[in-house]
Parts: sequence; C-alpha cells; structure tokens
Amino acid sequence: MLDVRRLHLLRELDRRGTIAAVAEALTFTASAVSQQLGVLEREAGVPLLERSGRRVVLTPAGRTLVTHADAVLERLELAVSELAGAREGIGGPLRIGTFPSGGPAIVPATLAELARRHPALEPMVQEIDSARVSDCLRAGELDVALVHDYDFVPASPDTTVDQVPLLEEPMYLATGGPADGALATGPTDAALATGPTDSALAPAPAACGDTLAELLGPWAASPWITARDGTTGHAMAVRACQAAGFQPRIRHQVNDFRTVLALAAIGQGAGFVPEMATAHAPDGVVLTRLPLFRRSKVACRAGGGTHPAIAAFVSAARTAVGTGRAS
Repeated sequence: MLDVRRLHLLRELDRRGTIAAVAEALTFTASAVSQQLGVLEREAGVPLLERSGRRVVLTPAGRTLVTHADAVLERLELAVSELAGAREGIGGPLRIGTFPSGGPAIVPATLAELARRHPALEPMVQEIDSARVSDCLRAGELDVALVHDYDFVPASPDTTVDQVPLLEEPMYLATGGPADGALATGPTDAALATGPTDSALAPAPAACGDTLAELLGPWAASPWITARDGTTGHAMAVRACQAAGFQPRIRHQVNDFRTVLALAAIGQGAGFVPEMATAHAPDGVVLTRLPLFRRSKVACRAGGGTHPAIAAFVSAARTAVGTGRAS
C-alpha cells in the first residue's frame, strides 16, 4: 500500500523541482525527504526518480504516480470536508491568506460577517503574495486564501487548487498630474468616481476606444512605481508598459497601494492601482481608468471547497463585497 504522506512529497518534488525546496517548504530535512522518497520507490516497485546532473527528476512512472497522487489527495480533501459537514456547528481554526490590499478592503468585513454567522470559528489571517498561495495551500500552511490575477498575468493552471470568483475591478494609472498629451485631465461623473465626486481625486475616464499605448505612452519617459520584483503586481506593471510600447524605468518598488498613491501624488512617478485602493487617494493624485482588470478569487485545496468552514468563508466574502461593506 502506498503511503499518502509520501505521495504528497513526490507531488511537491514535481512542483518545486528540488529535494531542498521540498524540505524547506515542508520544514523537513533534505535527508528525511530523500529517505521517504526512497521508501516510496520500494513501495511502488519501480524507479520513480533519476539523477540529472546534480538534480533528481521524475521518471515516466514517477510522473504517472504524481497524476494519481493529485486525484488521491483531492479525494481525501473531499472526505475531510464531508466528515466536517457531519459535525454539529462550524468552529475551530481557519487559516486565511490574503494579498496585502485585500487586508483592509475585504478581510475585515468578511471576518465580521463570519463572526456574526459562526462565532465558534477562529479565523487567523496572514498576508501573502498570490504567487505563493498554491504552495502554502498544498503544504497545509493555509486553509483558504484571497488571491488575485491581472490581465497580462493570468493565474497558471493548477489542478491541486480550486478557485471561486469573487470580484473583478478595473485598474487605474496613478500620477501626480497629466503629462504632455495625457488624457487624464479632470474628474469623471459620479458613476465612475471612487472618491468624493466633488474632489479632484475622482478618476478621469479613458476616452472610448483609447488603447493602452495612448493612455500610458505619455508616461513612457517618467519614473515608475511598481510592486516588488517577483510579485504578480510587478509582472503586470512591466508587461502592461511593454504592451504600450516601452520598458518602464522603475524607481520605486512598494507593495502597498497607499504608498504608490502617496508617491504618485508628490510627483515621484506613475503607478498602477486597483479600484478598491482608490477610495482614499491623497490630495494631488490623478487617477485614469485603464482597459486592464484585476480579478480577486477565493482559493482552497482541490476538493476542499465543500468544507463547511471554507464554504462559510466564501459566502461571507461574497456578502461583504456584494453589500459594499468591503469598500
């Protein structure tokens, strides 16, 4: 009989590429991971790994077993969810990951709704970049997470993680004022504004049919403010500028959209912010709506979406966003 915990190690090796990476992610020693994979090979009765230089790679039999491991682990997650559903009431710890801007915008309203509906639930929140969520879910470090992806940086397919759509919002260009030829010159109407409608902070609408090149091009020579390298926000900013025909000259790298807005307001560069970050933009910033979108979702391990606590979180998050309490 193949050991499920060893199947999990093999799957992680397939995802992460090295035994050292698996050991670090799962807080094992590399020798312990190697030993357990060796036991799995003996259980399987065929070679699962082979040396390729200084690395180990999966054999065809190893890749086949990983495919089955995905299905086995998903079925186990479903079983855990069904057993949890058989218990009376929803309670206990719920480990929640969130991208930074989801913290103030979505999480408080969601947790308030959870506390009202399920007071025995014990949510525990930690900030994490969306790019790391899948690894943390598979490693059992998180139960559920708020994640997002952008145009130009779609989420990579991952059969080990299920995602439920939550919110789609437009992206805005944040600047300290219009550049020569820039289209953002004043406030929009109340239907488009995300700040006070009598404020100069009301987002300037893109003219109908404006392309990304027309909207970003005037800022090609300006310094740029992006998220830190290695994040989805950084990749989106770079690719959006490249799609507009230029390579951004990055001066500042910050993950907090409030800092992006503050720096843009004092003329330190141009940056991208999602709509939910614009509600409390500082004086002096000009916001121009772009033909780009960010999509927020709730992610959990494949098969885990029916777990009562996770389903409760999804429902509370949708209520928080849908009623406007997350704005």
